[in-house]
Amino acid sequence: MTEPTARPQPPATTTASLATGRRGFLTAAAAVAGPLLVSPRVAFGAEANSRLTVGLVGCGGRGTWIADLFQKHGGYQFVAAADYFPDRADAFGSKAQVPAERRYSGLRGYARLLQTDVDAVVIESPPFFHPRQAAAAVDAGKHVYLAKPAAVDVPGCRTVEESGRRATERKRAFLVDFQTRTDPFYREAVKRSQYGDIGRIVCGEAVYVCGPTWEPQARWLAEKPNDPEVRLRAWGLDRALSGDVITEQNIHALDVATWVLDAAPLSAVGTGGRGARQAGSCWDHFAAVYAFPQEVTVTFYSKQLGDGADDISCKMYGTDGTFDSHYFGEVAVRGKLPYKGGQIANLYTDGAIANIAAFHEAIVRGDFTNPTVAPSVRSNLTTILGRAAAYRGSQVTWEEMMTANEELPADLSGLRS
Repeated sequence: MTEPTARPQPPATTTASLATGRRGFLTAAAAVAGPLLVSPRVAFGAEANSRLTVGLVGCGGRGTWIADLFQKHGGYQFVAAADYFPDRADAFGSKAQVPAERRYSGLRGYARLLQTDVDAVVIESPPFFHPRQAAAAVDAGKHVYLAKPAAVDVPGCRTVEESGRRATERKRAFLVDFQTRTDPFYREAVKRSQYGDIGRIVCGEAVYVCGPTWEPQARWLAEKPNDPEVRLRAWGLDRALSGDVITEQNIHALDVATWVLDAAPLSAVGTGGRGARQAGSCWDHFAAVYAFPQEVTVTFYSKQLGDGADDISCKMYGTDGTFDSHYFGEVAVRGKLPYKGGQIANLYTDGAIANIAAFHEAIVRGDFTNPTVAPSVRSNLTTILGRAAAYRGSQVTWEEMMTANEELPADLSGLRS
C-alpha cells in the first residue's frame, strides 16, 4: 500500500445520520462496524467458553450447510429442528443426532420448536416467514441468528426492527447474517471511503449478475404448477416467498452501497422483467437508479440468465478516488490515497463462520446491542424500494413506500399447519 506519511489515521468507528421517511422509521444509523470480527481460524480453533443449545428452523440446503459450521465452532449443540417438510427435518435430525421427538414439521413446526428449552434459534426458512418466526423467537426468550434478507416487504422490515429492539431490551442476541460486513478488507475500505479518502462521493454502481438459478425447482414447477408443496420447495422462484431476486439475492450488492454511504435512498426509478425465466413469478433481471442524500446517484442492475458474467460488486466514485469491491474478487480503494486491500478468498463461508463466532461471543459476553439489525433493515428496504419502482415502471420515493406500508402476501393455501 502506498500512501502519504502525513496521512491522519481514521477514527475507530464512523457513524452518520440515516435518511428516513417522515414517520421516523430507523431514526438513527447503526455503527459502521458489524459484529465482532473473528477470523475463521480463531472461530474454529478456540475452546468454546459455553455450549449453547440451538434449534434449526429451515432444514433445506442452506440450513443444513450453515448448521455444520455452527457445529464445527464447538460452542453450539443442535437439539431441535423444524421444517415444513418432515423428510428435511428428519434428514437433518439424523445427521445432527436430534431426538425424533424434537423434530417438527408443518407451517407451525417452528412454534413447537420454540416451546422447547433451546437457548437460540437459527432461522434459515424462506424469507417470507422470517419476521414472524424471529418475533416469536424473541417472545419465547431465544437468541436469534437470522438469514438475510430479513423480510420481503415493509411491514416485515418494521417487525424485524422491532424484534431487534425487543431482543436488546430482553438481553438477547439478534444477528442478521451478511458476510461482507465481517471481512477486514471490506471494513477497512468502507472506513477509508467514509473518512474521505476518495473525496466527496458523487455517484456509484451496484451489480449482481449471474447465470440461471433454481433450475431443478423450475422443472418441478413446470410439471406441477398448482401443487402448493412444490411451490414451497421452489420458494426462490416465488415472488412473495422470496421477495423476488432483487431482495433475496441482489441485496448483497445494495447492502454494500448503503454501507459505504451510511444512508438510505430518497427515491428510485426502475425497470426489469422476465427475459428467459418461464417458471414461477420472479423476474430474472432488474435495473434501477437510486437518488441518495447529498445528490449521490447509484445505478443498479442485475440478471439471472445467460452465461459469461458472474459478479457481485459495488463501486463508489468520489472526487479523489474509487471504492471498488467484488464479493468473489478484490476489494480496494484506488486514487490519491489508495488502499491495496486484498483478494477475497471464500467470503460466503468465511463470513458465515465469523458471524457464527460473533453470535456466540455476544451471548457469552452479554453484549446485546445487536448492531447488525438496523443496517440490515436499511438495505432490505432499499431493495424493496427498487422493486416497487421496477414493478411500477416509474419513480417511487422512500416516504411513499414507507407510508404505503404495502404487504407482499403469499398463497399458503393447501399447506399443512
